[in-house]
Amino acid sequence: MIKKIIHKLLGKSAGNRPDFGRRHEVPVSVHGINPELVDERAITVVRTLHQAGYEAYVVGGAVRDLLVGLRPKDFDVATNATPEQVKSLFRRAFIIGRRFRIVHVVFGRGREHEVIEVSTFRAYLDNSAAEQVKGNEKTSKRALEGVKHAVDASGRVLRDNVWGPQDEDATRRDFTVNAMYYDPQTQIVVDYHGGIADAQKRVLRMIGDPQSRYREDPVRIIRAVRFAAKLSPLGFAIEPRTAKPLASMKKLLADVPQSRLFDEMLKLLQTGHALASIAQLQTLGLAKGIYPLLDIVVERAQTDFVRAALADTDRRVGEGKPVAPSFLLACVLWQDVRQAWQERLAQKEHPFPALQGAIDEVFDTRIGDVSGRGKLGADMREIWMMQPRFEKRVGSTPFSLAEQPRFRAGFDFLRLRADVQEVPEELADWWQEFSLADEQTRAELVEQARTQQQAKPKTRTRRVSKPKLDTAAPEAASSEVQGSAGEGEASPAKKRRRRRRKPAGGAAGEGGSES
Repeated sequence: MIKKIIHKLLGKSAGNRPDFGRRHEVPVSVHGINPELVDERAITVVRTLHQAGYEAYVVGGAVRDLLVGLRPKDFDVATNATPEQVKSLFRRAFIIGRRFRIVHVVFGRGREHEVIEVSTFRAYLDNSAAEQVKGNEKTSKRALEGVKHAVDASGRVLRDNVWGPQDEDATRRDFTVNAMYYDPQTQIVVDYHGGIADAQKRVLRMIGDPQSRYREDPVRIIRAVRFAAKLSPLGFAIEPRTAKPLASMKKLLADVPQSRLFDEMLKLLQTGHALASIAQLQTLGLAKGIYPLLDIVVERAQTDFVRAALADTDRRVGEGKPVAPSFLLACVLWQDVRQAWQERLAQKEHPFPALQGAIDEVFDTRIGDVSGRGKLGADMREIWMMQPRFEKRVGSTPFSLAEQPRFRAGFDFLRLRADVQEVPEELADWWQEFSLADEQTRAELVEQARTQQQAKPKTRTRRVSKPKLDTAAPEAASSEVQGSAGEGEASPAKKRRRRRRKPAGGAAGEGGSES
């Protein structure tokens, strides 16, 4: 009541102010969080901030997962300390971001390192009163210099670095189950918006007016899909009022930088719930129009090869194994690469330059400049370029191929192709055995493959000797195109044509067949 009177005296409409909720401190006897599921490094960060005199809590999705008995993959911490104050307390801490300034506290080194993300409590600010900037975060860098809170013409928040109290920070968060704070030392959960009740009822509910919140940050549309997919096995569903505007507000994503959409797409596909995410996109009317590459994933998820790749990614995440976006995207776009490759082979291009050209073409049309020229693109290219080399199992090729850093990814790709009968199962089995064998066994396997390869042309020679000469050439040409992927069968076909044509036309006829 007092706040309403103050707002009225100041000429502010109380109706435009959000409900900051009431602070509820929920003890462990009610919420039941198992402290053994909390990462020790997150506890260290909270303890260090407490010892320095600041408030600090584990926050967000980690608290939600702890409440439903899951072990969180990532732990975030929220505090009333500023980024500079946080950074000063840790030896390896880095302030990142411009849109939202946060601190990464790093533990460990190399691939074993772990990052605890620390954010400062943010104030609630009326976006209608914020400074308006044209364009987006990328195109308006100069206009955003020195600005702490800014929005674009549609109301999307471009900068939000104004610090405030915890209740306002909670109100700024998206869903009620993501707006809770857990103190691992006292084991108290601080809840302002009924997050614990919604977690118990298995409801995903937006804080405040859903349309306004999606307009502030359209990426919340994708986050809603991701949370629903992750939590659907536990019985969670999006509240109808929260779900209703999703499809109609999808167009707001057109103003989000492509790099951010690319990252959000990878989160959808690599958090262990790729198939469930695609099902949610279809159910919510979002199967098309979020991001062009995601549209392709959804469309091809019905094919055996891509569905197998998505299921394999979900399995690996569930087993705690690493996954690489390059592998999954290589699977998704393999259909395009194969088609472009076959078209170039039909134009008599050499197999390997033809494959390289096909890959360049697919990068230009499907990925563009977002990640197609970086490490991700290089890894995808290497996986694809290995595939024809797997067909050659004689000479030094198998030994050198098995030593390549990306061999395992290339072989896993081959195995998936064998699972959907795109290549013979025997080929994948041979490489499986070769990759695990000692040097002597490897040599025996190569010799065995060489013997089998030498036996094949004899059968073909007897088969093609029966027709007339004018029908033998097309058959040989067809064999050359199909065998080009194997790299090892093209040369025997050429030699057979030379031997057959010498009596008929000499060198001139031979040259004509090669042109």
